[in-house]
Amino acid sequence: MADAPQEETGRLDDAVADERNASLEAAASSSVASTPEEGAQKPQEMRTRPILTVADLQTSFFTDNGEVQAVDHLYFQLREGQSLGIVGESGSGKSVTCLSVLKLLPMPPARIVGGKVLYHGKLPGLPNAARETVDYPVAAETLETTPPGVDLVTLSEKGMRAIRGDRIAMIFQDPMTSLNPFLRVQTQLTEVLRLHRKMTKADARSRSQEMLKKVGIPDPDKVMETYPHQLSGGMRQRVMIAMALLCDPQLLIADEPTTALDVTIQAQILELIRELRDQFNTAVVMITHDLGVVAGIADHVLVMYAGRVMESAPCDEIFESPQHPYTLALLRSIPTLDSANRRLYAIPGLPPDLTRKPPGCPFAPRCEFAFDRCRAEFPPLRYPSPTHKVACWLEQAPTIEGGR
Repeated sequence: MADAPQEETGRLDDAVADERNASLEAAASSSVASTPEEGAQKPQEMRTRPILTVADLQTSFFTDNGEVQAVDHLYFQLREGQSLGIVGESGSGKSVTCLSVLKLLPMPPARIVGGKVLYHGKLPGLPNAARETVDYPVAAETLETTPPGVDLVTLSEKGMRAIRGDRIAMIFQDPMTSLNPFLRVQTQLTEVLRLHRKMTKADARSRSQEMLKKVGIPDPDKVMETYPHQLSGGMRQRVMIAMALLCDPQLLIADEPTTALDVTIQAQILELIRELRDQFNTAVVMITHDLGVVAGIADHVLVMYAGRVMESAPCDEIFESPQHPYTLALLRSIPTLDSANRRLYAIPGLPPDLTRKPPGCPFAPRCEFAFDRCRAEFPPLRYPSPTHKVACWLEQAPTIEGGR
C-alpha cells in the first residue's frame, strides 16, 4: 500500500519533463557563460547572482466580504547564499508571500492579481554590486528575465510541479500537519527523489538516510521506518528539513520552522539551517514573527505589515537603527535581561481589516508618532542609507524616552 503513491508520483510525464527542461535546465547550469566575456566573470560574482526577484507582487483573496489584499505591491530580491528574514505580526502577509511564490494558495479564493516572481531573473538597470535586496517601485511590465529565467506567476501547474521540492523547497510551519500521517518517513522521503531525480528505490533510500544523518538524526534506519506521530516535534522538523534539502534546492523557504519547539531545539534547528546554507550555498527565506530568530540567521530583513513592506534593511541596521515606528514597536516587544522588573511592551490596538484598508499608512491608527498626513497618504520610500529603505513620513528615526 505504501508503494502505490511512490509509483504514481514517481512518473513525471513527458509534458512536465519538456517544460522543465525548456525553462530550467539552463538555469541549473547557468555558471557556464554563453559568451567569452561572460565566461570571464569572477567566481565571487557567480556566487551572488540573483536567484529570486519578486516585483510588484499583489495577492488577494476574494471573499463574500470583499477583496482581501493580503500582499500589496511587494518588491525584493534574493541572491545565492543569502538569508532573508520576513517579519511581522500574524496576518501581515508573510506566509502568503511565500505561498504565492510557489503558487500553493487555493485558487479560488486566492488570486495573484499582479506582479512577477522571477526565478533566475533580475530588474533592469540594477547595479552590478551585490545588493542585499531591492524595493524599487518599478512597474512589473518593465521587468526582464535574465536568460535563463522564468516567471513563476505565468508558469503552468506542470512546470511548478517540476520546481517545487526540487529547485525551490519549503519547510512548513507545522510538520505534524505537513507530513502524511498514513505513510512511513521512508515513503515520504524517497518519493521526492523518485519524482525529481528518477532514482531507484535503493538509491533513494540511501540518499534519504544520508540526509537524515546530515540534519542530526542519530538513528536514520529506525526513523525511516516510523510514522510521523511516533517522532518528537524536533525530530519531525528535522525530517521536514531533510525532505526539503534532498534535491539540493537553490532556494529554501522556512515558514516559522521553530514554532512550538522548546528553546533548546529552536537553537539547534536554526544552527542546522545556517550550516546547510553555508555548506550548499543555498538562499534562505526565513518567515517569523520573532525578531530574535531573525537576528541569528538573516543577512537582510523585510518588516511587513498589512501586506506591505514597512522597512527593509540589513539585519544589523534593523537592530541598531530602526527607522519605522512599527519596527521599533516589534523590537520593544522582545524580552530582555533587564525587563524582569517592568511590564513587557505590547503594541496597542489591532491590525487593520484588509477588506477596508485605511487610505494612509496602515500602521497609523496604532502608531504613537502618527500625524495627519500619515492617516491621509501612504508614504513613499525613504532611503536612510543605500541599502536601508523605509515607508514612513517621519524624516528622522523614531525614538522613545529612555531609549528602546
